[in-house]
Amino acid sequence: MTISVPATSANLGPGFDTLGLSLALRNKVHIQPSSFFSVSIKGEGANNPRLKGNNLFINIFNDHYRHLTGKQGVFRFKFYNRIPLSRGLGSSSAVIVSAIASAYSAAGVNITKRKLLNLALHYEHHPDNITPAVMGGFNVAVVENRRVYSQKKRIPNYLKAVLVIPDKPISTAHSRTTLPRSYRKEDAIYNLSHASLLTACFFNESWEMLRIAARDRFHQMARMKNLPELFEVQKIAIEHNALMSTLSGSGSTFFNMVYKEDAEALLKKFKERFPTFRSAVCEFDNDGVIFG
Repeated sequence: MTISVPATSANLGPGFDTLGLSLALRNKVHIQPSSFFSVSIKGEGANNPRLKGNNLFINIFNDHYRHLTGKQGVFRFKFYNRIPLSRGLGSSSAVIVSAIASAYSAAGVNITKRKLLNLALHYEHHPDNITPAVMGGFNVAVVENRRVYSQKKRIPNYLKAVLVIPDKPISTAHSRTTLPRSYRKEDAIYNLSHASLLTACFFNESWEMLRIAARDRFHQMARMKNLPELFEVQKIAIEHNALMSTLSGSGSTFFNMVYKEDAEALLKKFKERFPTFRSAVCEFDNDGVIFG
């Protein structure tokens, strides 16, 4: 069996821990019963021995497989990773979602995407990455009584993402320590209004208003100071027709949305200005997790 989970970009400016979307950059895992346990990794993380010895996927998979079957199975796991690690593109959420989905598939038990999403919440307590990883598309998500409630909007194919992926990671846990412990009422209202407008823009496909809607006062400024080049990334994006330009998750990747015809020109600008960073044009994903 093969399970495939997309990358995600979360927060999207003012939508702190709430808004996220799915990118057509996928991690895949192939699982088959075996007489001996083995793990192989290709792509991102292939040269990191810790991922084989202390693999979050394996731990989550085993917990759910034992719960479903009452026994410890023996499998060969082959990982094909395309999502960069610790770059704000949902690599941890992809691991969590794929591990749970794989356990259910291996046990021969059907699972709905909604149940899968709520099981993933046990491991990732903010829904902005796990929701698009499961559902695909653009999602607004909230948690009430330890359940995720969300709405999805498919993203049209005339839009593209242009990603700038620096050569340095930004730890989510560390970046949260740089954020204020409290916010002024005016800033809370500012973010609430902008996150609401951004959500409306996606659902109504009012793309030209996204530059205003994507402005944030909660987290981006503090996090971008960890890698000051990101301020210039955002400036270049806005000057070259980006519809919105936001820190992806906690960084260090910067997410830029453009019309398809503007993607290559912006990509060229980024590659010229930041030759040591990875820059790429990426399609949006509307499928979420795929059970092969």
